[in-house]
Amino acid sequence: QQVKLVHYGKSWQGRPLFYAVIGSSSNISQLAEIEAGMRKLAEPSSLSEPEAKQLIASLPASVWIAGSLHGNEISPADAAMALAYHLLADQSALTQQILSNTLVYIDPLQNPDGHHRFVSRYYATVGLEHSPDRLSAEQNEPWPNGRTNHYLFDMNRDWISLTQPETASRVKALQQMYPLLFVDSHEMGGDMGYYFSPEAEPYNPHIQASQRQVLNKVGQNNAKWFDELGYHYFTREIFDAFYPGYGASWPLYYGSVSMTYEMASARGHHYRMQDGQILTFADGIQRNFVAFKATLETASQQASTLLQNFYQYRKTAAAQGEKEGLRSFIFAAERDLAGHQKLMGVLTQHGIKVEQAQQAFRACGKDYQAGSYLIRTNQPSYHLMRTLLDDTVPMDKAFLEKQEQRRANNLPDQIYDVTAWSLPLMYNLEMQRCNQAPRVNTTVVGPDTLIAGSVSNPDARYGFVVPWGDMAAARFLSAALQQGLTLRSSDLPFTHQNGQRYPAGTLVLSRADNPADLTTKVQQLAQQSGARVQGLDNSWVTEGPNFGSFNVPAVPKINVAMLWDEPTNPLSAGSARFVLERGVGYPVTAIRPAQLRSADLSRYQVLILPATGGGSYQQALGSVGSENLRQFVQRGGVLITLGNATSYLLEGDKPLLSSKREYQVSEQEKPASEARVPGRVLAEYREFEQMLKPYQADPDWVPGFIANAVVDQNHWLTAGIAEQVRSLYVGNHIYQPLRINDGRNVVNFAAPKNLLAGGFVWEENRQQIAHKPLVMVQSHGRGQVIAFTQEPNFRAYVDGMHLLYINAVFRGAAHAGALR
Repeated sequence: QQVKLVHYGKSWQGRPLFYAVIGSSSNISQLAEIEAGMRKLAEPSSLSEPEAKQLIASLPASVWIAGSLHGNEISPADAAMALAYHLLADQSALTQQILSNTLVYIDPLQNPDGHHRFVSRYYATVGLEHSPDRLSAEQNEPWPNGRTNHYLFDMNRDWISLTQPETASRVKALQQMYPLLFVDSHEMGGDMGYYFSPEAEPYNPHIQASQRQVLNKVGQNNAKWFDELGYHYFTREIFDAFYPGYGASWPLYYGSVSMTYEMASARGHHYRMQDGQILTFADGIQRNFVAFKATLETASQQASTLLQNFYQYRKTAAAQGEKEGLRSFIFAAERDLAGHQKLMGVLTQHGIKVEQAQQAFRACGKDYQAGSYLIRTNQPSYHLMRTLLDDTVPMDKAFLEKQEQRRANNLPDQIYDVTAWSLPLMYNLEMQRCNQAPRVNTTVVGPDTLIAGSVSNPDARYGFVVPWGDMAAARFLSAALQQGLTLRSSDLPFTHQNGQRYPAGTLVLSRADNPADLTTKVQQLAQQSGARVQGLDNSWVTEGPNFGSFNVPAVPKINVAMLWDEPTNPLSAGSARFVLERGVGYPVTAIRPAQLRSADLSRYQVLILPATGGGSYQQALGSVGSENLRQFVQRGGVLITLGNATSYLLEGDKPLLSSKREYQVSEQEKPASEARVPGRVLAEYREFEQMLKPYQADPDWVPGFIANAVVDQNHWLTAGIAEQVRSLYVGNHIYQPLRINDGRNVVNFAAPKNLLAGGFVWEENRQQIAHKPLVMVQSHGRGQVIAFTQEPNFRAYVDGMHLLYINAVFRGAAHAGALR
């Protein structure tokens, strides 16, 4: 009578995701009505003020307790279960007050796959007794650790892109009730105590003052409970509220108040801290339980305030755009239809209303065709909309000035995550901001992310073409190869006799090269992939290469391998594999470095080296493994490096890439070898600061910004790619361009004044990164290396880079000379 169990999704490995709703018998019996009431309150335009007041007076508060999003952070899950038992068993006045005033949603285990990985490996290492030793196998997980889900994603960064089923299911569940408080419970280093709200600076400017006030109230009440029990804690020092993709951030933008709790982790049964004390798993459960109960008390006492704040947040948000002179976002959708459909589906999943024009219209001085997308700003989700769509969400100036001061003193900056995440920029789609709300007939877009495919002229005599340029065409290619169809892909654009011009990369399937049931197969593939397929009655081309030209090479069915295990960065390996397997449906063979040293690689045509997370490929593979890779390329293989893995290609006596990593630009002179040096007058303080800098230092670390990059349209690797792409730039690796006799710099970062598309970057880095290569290609023997200096698959949410990665895999193999 006081609890309801809800199955709201499942993990990649099929494990169920559950939450329990706990409240008074009266509230649970009316749960459907209460949740419907919250959904009404979430749409202020549909309510009169008396109706809103009645709902606020009658609805209970609601709190969502979310545990163990990182699977190896184990105490939150068990503390959540202890809380569930306590709420149902305890008869104290406080607990009964909480149950009467509050609905408690308990989502104990957000990442069951990662948790299972951690627990099974932990118990596999336990000996006669559990060891607290920091060096013990129990305390040091093997690769990949339990933090991530099946595809090795950090799901505490996935809340804006919704790439993982666990995240998407949770976001959908939250919009059934819009809980007013959201606690995302984590663990941190074993020596760090306990952390709760308020969060550290900087705050996202779309977080309202009323929300920050509640964060302080929650923190103060938690502190009171911790003081009574003698527990140590800290606030405001580490975990910020700027990036919207955390579990503790996303609910803020529908009007909730969400927060991170972090408990020092025993990472097992018990752990010896630096001061010699023993931290136990039970300690974590107990402290989390206390923080949860204190938070529920705050919610119970502040129910009316929380409901009123939620209503006002969404009501004022709907009018904010008009006040700021922004009434709509418009996407012309003139290219990359699949990318537009995916983005609009994701925005819809976020609760943002997206419309598609059913007729041509004009707005803000520009003509738009039917099929364009329109997002009006007079929505309760205005703050989320702006957070996801704006090029840049500004950081607090005082905070940035402080970071510059820290940098000048050789201290690490306090920027916790990336500074840019604009979805239109990362999808490489053009969006216009408009101060008008266009009058045009529209339909509301649903949550589907796959575009509908089509086949025109299905009975065409010659065969079919698939225009290249989006991931729908890539999905078609992947599935067609796996079904044994024969395809070619044009390196150059061409114009057919039918008068239509087709882009470089366009796929060609002739009836002569394929089975008799080609039409049926093509129709099925178009439906599954979303590709727009066109039938041709003949092969005559009036401009560009004919289909039998060497400029229209066959695309072979390939075997793709990827390094898996240390020293690869699990996040890089997981996202690179995910984009191939789940983005276009092509299987990948994961190979451990120990096997790669002497393995016969002749069965593979493409080998991918993800970024490293510690150690190096040179150490892991040794000279034997490195020579094996060299021979793989010489025989016609394609070696693709991602992010910092590119530096491996520069090592050894015979580097596979004729580039070099750059030091930081510096005026510092080479240190003298003598004990004494000539005297020097420092006329300005700047000269003194310059002398403090090391002679050969790495460029400063860049937390993450979106960079513009210019594409060489004359190279086969860039077929179907726009003239400009946007890449997320993270880290401090800057590479010299290849000399023209060594290879090609296929994509280069833009000029200094055009480099920054979104976010923040240190000025010195902006100047040095400009014009440097993002993608390089160099041939060796019959094969080639393709080097991405930044991650094209970062968190799998830089969608505008994915087709370039797909080109490297499939078109790279088509342009290699491996004998088949």
